[in-house]
Amino acid sequence: VLSYAPGTPEREQVIHELERLLEQEKDLPMWIGAERVTTNDRRAVSPPHDHQHTIGHAHFGTADHVKRAIDAALAAKPAWEAMAWQDRAAIFLKAADLLSGPYRARMNAATMLAQSKNVFQAEIDAACEFADFLRFNVQYMTQIYRDQPMYSPQPTWNRVEYRPLEGFVFALTPFNFTSIAGNLPSAPALMGNVAVWKPAQSQVYSAQVIMELFHEAGLPDGVINLVHVSGSAAGDVIFGHPEFAGLHFTGSTGVFRQLWKTIADNLPVYRS
Repeated sequence: VLSYAPGTPEREQVIHELERLLEQEKDLPMWIGAERVTTNDRRAVSPPHDHQHTIGHAHFGTADHVKRAIDAALAAKPAWEAMAWQDRAAIFLKAADLLSGPYRARMNAATMLAQSKNVFQAEIDAACEFADFLRFNVQYMTQIYRDQPMYSPQPTWNRVEYRPLEGFVFALTPFNFTSIAGNLPSAPALMGNVAVWKPAQSQVYSAQVIMELFHEAGLPDGVINLVHVSGSAAGDVIFGHPEFAGLHFTGSTGVFRQLWKTIADNLPVYRS
């Protein structure tokens, strides 16, 4: 955790990023496969503490964009799950290094502006905790793969083989923590899964920086697909899709119960 004391390099860097972002209106497209998808439904993004200032415009989509995101995820799945786990790990470790270095000020500034955090709150969340998620997840992955049954009765070999889920994961993330927003789609992806990610509408600004971070780290197109849609547009398509394989969610108990019930009602629809 950096101090951001007066005169420190990190303080100057984050002030520079804040000023740079405040001077522009960032375009916030959806990320579907290799496309940066724009629409006619452009919605202004403003800091919660300054509603009169516009810092970006998010392109919102429809159920058709959710379907395209699912198709892109499933198209990317064979190559991604066949990739050596060490190579998948290397991508997210590189993302952690980028986040700790050249992306640190940008991620913190985006979180400060769009989620109204001060620099210390942003540093703990968007930089440190997010980087910890990425690095600890790799450590946990190696531990999962390493742990094997200790006993094999002769002449058998008792062992466990882990493989990704048969389908795609839906990552539904909250407004208040950039780190959680980045972790929910990336943790399943690390294990060879593909994801459709719907961030909270009030977190689309820093979500864009997260996708830029993953892209620069070398994450292949289509592994994580970012969509800006309403909850109903996402839910109607995703929870009725036969390839839906998992939900990664952080949010309220009430919303979780609703999601749980919808998924349970649709169990006969799912392939796996």
